[in-house]
This record gives sequence, C-alpha cells and structure tokens, in this order.
Amino acid sequence: MDTVINFQEQIRQGIPSVLPEAKPYPAGVNRAPKRKDILTPEEKQLAIRNALRYFPKEWHQELAAEFAQELKDFGRIYMYRFKPNYDLKARSISDYPAKCEQAAAIMLMIDNNLDPAVAQHPEELITYGGNGAVFQNWAQYLLTMKYLSEMESDQTLHLYSGHPMGLFPSSEDAPRVVVTNGMMIPNYSKPDDWEKFNALGVTQYGQMTAGSFMYIGPQGIVHGTTITVMNAFRKVLEKGQSPKGKIFLTAGLGGMSGAQPKAGNIADCITVCAEVNPKAAMKRHEQGWVDELIDNMDALVERVRAAQTNDEVVSIAFIGNVVDVWETFYEKDIFIHLGSDQTSLHNPWSGGYYPVDISYDESNRLIREEPELFKVKVQETLKRHADAVNKHTARGTYFFDYGNAFLLEASRAGGDVMAENGIDFKYPSYVQDILGPMCFDYGFGPFRWVCTSGKPEDLDRTDAIAAEVLNKIMAESPEEIQQQMQDNITWIKDAKQNKLVVGSQARILYADSQGRMEIAKAFNDAIHRGEIGPVVLGRDHHDVSGTDSPFRETSNIYDGSRFTADMAIHNVIGDGFRGATWVSIHNGGGVGWGEVINGGFGMLLDGSESAERRLKSMLLFDVNNGIARRSWARNKEANFAIQREMARTPKLKVTLANQVDDDIINKLTF
Repeated sequence: MDTVINFQEQIRQGIPSVLPEAKPYPAGVNRAPKRKDILTPEEKQLAIRNALRYFPKEWHQELAAEFAQELKDFGRIYMYRFKPNYDLKARSISDYPAKCEQAAAIMLMIDNNLDPAVAQHPEELITYGGNGAVFQNWAQYLLTMKYLSEMESDQTLHLYSGHPMGLFPSSEDAPRVVVTNGMMIPNYSKPDDWEKFNALGVTQYGQMTAGSFMYIGPQGIVHGTTITVMNAFRKVLEKGQSPKGKIFLTAGLGGMSGAQPKAGNIADCITVCAEVNPKAAMKRHEQGWVDELIDNMDALVERVRAAQTNDEVVSIAFIGNVVDVWETFYEKDIFIHLGSDQTSLHNPWSGGYYPVDISYDESNRLIREEPELFKVKVQETLKRHADAVNKHTARGTYFFDYGNAFLLEASRAGGDVMAENGIDFKYPSYVQDILGPMCFDYGFGPFRWVCTSGKPEDLDRTDAIAAEVLNKIMAESPEEIQQQMQDNITWIKDAKQNKLVVGSQARILYADSQGRMEIAKAFNDAIHRGEIGPVVLGRDHHDVSGTDSPFRETSNIYDGSRFTADMAIHNVIGDGFRGATWVSIHNGGGVGWGEVINGGFGMLLDGSESAERRLKSMLLFDVNNGIARRSWARNKEANFAIQREMARTPKLKVTLANQVDDDIINKLTF
C-alpha cells in the first residue's frame, strides 16, 4: 500500500518542489541512438532556453549546464534526472489518482507505452521505431500525469507534440485529451526538419500509436503480420499446400518489427529475421517471440536446410545484416518463398537501417561523428539489398514491401526497384496485394482493447465474448468476408496459448464496423453486470480510415487521391465529436516524417448507457469514413461494403462512384 500511495503522490506533484538528484544512466538498457548535431550555436541556446521554461528560475544555473551536456551527448534534451522513481508499467485503473475514470484510463495507457518490457528506448520515452515518442522529455510526462490527476469530466487536456498546453473547460461529451504530434507547416516536413525542431524541443515524432498512447506491445503488429503472411502464402502456394518448411525472410527485431518471428510461427513457416542489434535480438528471444538465436552464417545455412528438410515451423533470429543473408542464400541456392523487410527505414540516417560490412558499434560511431559517410554507406547497402532481392524474385520469390519505406528509400538510393513506367515500384505494397483488397476495403482492421483491471481473467473473458460475437456474425455473413471472419475466429481462439501479452492485458483482432460495434457492446454489457472491469478500446492507425499513407495504407487507392490527407483529418474530427475519450493526429508513422498523416482514438467503456451510445456512434463512423473514401476511389470491395452498410444503417447515405467503360476512355486522344 505504501508503494501505491507514494506512486500516487508523485503523480499529483508533477514537477517536484525540490530539485531531484541527477541520475546516472542505467547500465544494460537499450539506448536510443545519438541524434544528428544539426542546431547552430544560437539554436542550441534556444533549445536550452526552451527546456528551462519547465522549471523554477533558481534551478536554471544547474540545469542549463546539464541540459547542454545532454544535447551534446545525445542530440536531444531528455531531462533524465526528472524520470520518476516508481516502476513505469500499466497498473490497475483503480491505482491511479484521478477525479474521473477516463483520465485514469489514459494514465494507464501512457505508462504502458513506457514500460521497459514494451518500449524500445524507455529512458528516452521512445516506444518503437527508433524515434516513436510518447513525450519529448520527462518534464512533459510529469506535467501531463499531474493534469490528468486533476482533470474533471468537463475538461479537456490539449497536448502539442508531447507538451501539455493545459486543461481547458469543455463538456462531458468532448474528448478528455486531444493529441497532435509533428503537425508541421508542409514546407517544413522533411527529415532534417524533424531533427531540427525536435532538438529544439518544439515537436516530436509520435509514430502511429506511441504518441497516442495506444501501443500494446508487439501483439498488434503480430496480428497484422500473421494475416499478411498467411495470405501471402495463399497467393504463392498451391491449394492445400502447407507453409511448413517454407522460408519467410525478413529483417528487424526492434519495436514493432519484433513481431515477425511470432507471426511466422503462427502462420506455420520457417522465419529467418536478421537483426544487427544483439540486444534487440536477445530481448525478443528472452520474451519468447523468437525460437532460436544464430550469429554465424554457416550455422544459419545448416539450420535452415535442416528445417526445410523436416518441414519445420521455427523462427530464427540471425544477429547480423539481412543483406548478407539474401546474398548467401542466393549463392547457396536456398529458395525463399516470401521476402520482405521491416527495418525502420522511415528513419534511415539515425539508426533505422544499418550498412552491411560495417559493425553495429562502428555504424553508431558514424551516425554520431560522420553522418554524411553513414548516409553514403546506407545507400550503397540499399542498392545491394535491392539487387539481392531481384535475383531471388527472378527465381520465383514473392517479395512485398511491408510499409517500412524500403522501396522508397531504395529508389532514392538508386536501387533497381522501379517498374518499367518509372513511376511505380516493381514490387507491390502488402496493402496493394493483400490487406487493402482483402481487409481494409471490406472495413476489416485492427480493433484492440485493454482490460484496465490488469487481471488476466478479464482478458480471458473478453476473448470468449469476442469469439462468441464473431461466430454469431459469421453464420450470417456473405461469402465475400467468410475468410476474414474465419481467420480472426481462429486468431482469438488461439490468442492466449500464443502468449501475446506484453505489458497491459490487451488483445487485438481484425473486425469490420459490425463486428467492432457488437463486440464493444457485449464488453460494455459485461462491465455493467460486474463481470469484468472497465475496458479501453482503440486501434492501430494502420486501419481502414485512420491513415493517409500513399506507400502503405492507401497504396491501393488508384484515383490519384492517395497523396491527399482528407480522410485522416475527417477521421479524428469525426471521432472527437462522436464520443472518443481521446483523439490524436500525427505527421509521420511507419513510413516516415512527411510521408503520412495518421488519425487515431481511444475510448473507455465503463458499462454505462453513455458508453453504449458513444461506441455505436463513433465506431460506425470510424470505419465507414474510410470505406466511403475507398468506394469513391472505385475499389469494388469497398463499394460492396459501403452499400451493405447503407442497407443496414438507413441514416448513412454515401456518394457512390459511377463506373466508366474502359473503351470510352481509351478512344480519347489528347
């Protein structure tokens, strides 16, 4: 009890009244890479001035020197001495000091994103992707938690890229928190702009779910990767042929990419996932997300051949560069059925992707001391990477871009990845070939929830409720979505045995608007009956409506509008006035700063009639906003889905696209 009280007191105080002692950096943690030294001397002074405004004047002399040293050593001011002394993890919602339950739920989600078991670089408040931040510094965390502890049900906290601007009077129907991250003037949205303005302490990269407090560990991407890999094998294997003994080769074990080997195991294949950072590979092995660790190429070749011979299902982390694997497997005539990549190429110059033939430690030195040379080496590696992939695809490998900007950055490096028209890539995005037409256009996307009690038995009960609802819906579903329904019923049935929980008691599955609404209502009813505690609903922004991303989520939009961001903006505004507990809009995420706009939400179910009203209104819009846009782009699956929803929901009226015969267009001359 004393620990809980101390924890609550620390939250309520915010910035402490007495200057805490400086903290040594903890040994053995996965540190964020040093950021580029991009500020002028005058701008560095401004960065210090910006950081000191969080603290009383009498502390400035001591903190100024300390923050200047942080800026020199790390390229950012993280304010390490102000990290709280309590363990950062998702506690039970009842443990948080709050005047309204919605605020307590948001505190829980924030702490979950910073849990060392969940976060990639927890000391730097980075959840995943190398730079996906919850806050820019620890002062922002302390102030935000204090505001949430004081918040009443008619107030809204506005967060500007991690900075809590303040609590403003609103209404009970308004969101409790509005989050923006990295919302730059368009002409200031290049990668170096992020480096500069983040170093100044005025913006941050929130990724998709880090800065919106909705990350649930790798489980979210495990599900998406599982669905992708399963359907990729369905594309390349003959009907009835098993993925067992077939190779899925990819890269990346940090943050979200760490989900790949677990997904490969669920999809029943051999997964070889290369990772240059030994700590990241070992962390995933210790967590049980990858079966075996190998750091020797000859041993890897021998192990993979044995797994092929025995039709094994196994995941192997190779500690080394994936380019070496692609090249060696070609030389050794090892056939790769599926190939992809999930390194953090949205962040190629600051540790998101590492050059071949240079050690991990030496690469980190180059990032700090010779950034231009590091960039040259990365681009040389991208060209080699592309060449090796091309050799394998000529033998029949199916390669897909998994939305990490691999093809985009390879093309910028001069790699041979462009189609003959010089406009498109020669390899499809996984959204173009798989998730777009099979899931997003039908309205299926990553619906997730967190049991705020922290009790595993609550998660078990919600799993059972979700499975029951899905089975009932599937019995009456049209043929077009039967496969999606069955895949997710299988997923939720096996979820517990796959040991997917890291951090909070959370779950994810893909569902359409009907599925999401009916599952949410069933949860709310169970809460009302006292069977389970409150539940937070959310989703990855990687969804039907949440994201405008021309090289990923909206890459299967072919009417020219994939470079617009109207959908994501409408999504967050529409969710905000239809009942979301918090909403967020981000520049960047997944494919990079300046390449995507993401909109997301969180919603607390507390068993009330108000929660039922909100979930029905908001979830219907949240999904069908995106289906309507996809239907207007003439995507036939989306046209089917939106007409089906309009028949079910009389007050929904959507403008439908008229199809034009090709021969009319083809006869035109210009």
